[in-house]
Amino acid sequence: MSALVYTLAAFILATAVATALFRDVLAVIIVFGAYSLGMAILYTYLLAPDVAMTEAAIGAGVTTILLLLTIVRTSRPTTDRLVERIDVPALIVVSAFVVVLLAAVLPEMYAVGVTDAPIWGRGGVESPSVYYIENTYEDTHVHNAVTSVLAAYRGFDTFGEAVVVFAAGVSTLLVLKREVFV
Repeated sequence: MSALVYTLAAFILATAVATALFRDVLAVIIVFGAYSLGMAILYTYLLAPDVAMTEAAIGAGVTTILLLLTIVRTSRPTTDRLVERIDVPALIVVSAFVVVLLAAVLPEMYAVGVTDAPIWGRGGVESPSVYYIENTYEDTHVHNAVTSVLAAYRGFDTFGEAVVVFAAGVSTLLVLKREVFV
């Protein structure tokens, strides 16, 4: 892996920890927005631009705006401490969970761009991409392979993403309309 990935992972981890530990609500919102942008960049590096755009728009954009508008509409509590105390037993449990998760996932992960990964159809395994291209019309009766993958093969996933983006957009418009006219 490149230095960019390690730097990005360190940034994401640092912003996640800061989000959990800061007591000032405004600082938490700003750091959480930075976390979302870091995740969007990571998703772009991992060749998932659709997820990256959704994370940037919803996570860093809409969520940050809604949280900032909430602070404007409510009272912001004052804090005498900048950072919350760390709950050591909870930290031990979370750390153990992360270690088990990494031990289970890392040995099975393929590096980005490796051509012997199963998705490429090497080693006697048929590639999903080849299957989609060869069988899309017979399975879905749709001529465009991209449309058939998004609408037929991944229909529930695409529908769920559309519902989330739509709900976030409507919520933002309602909040902004209320803010403008109140």
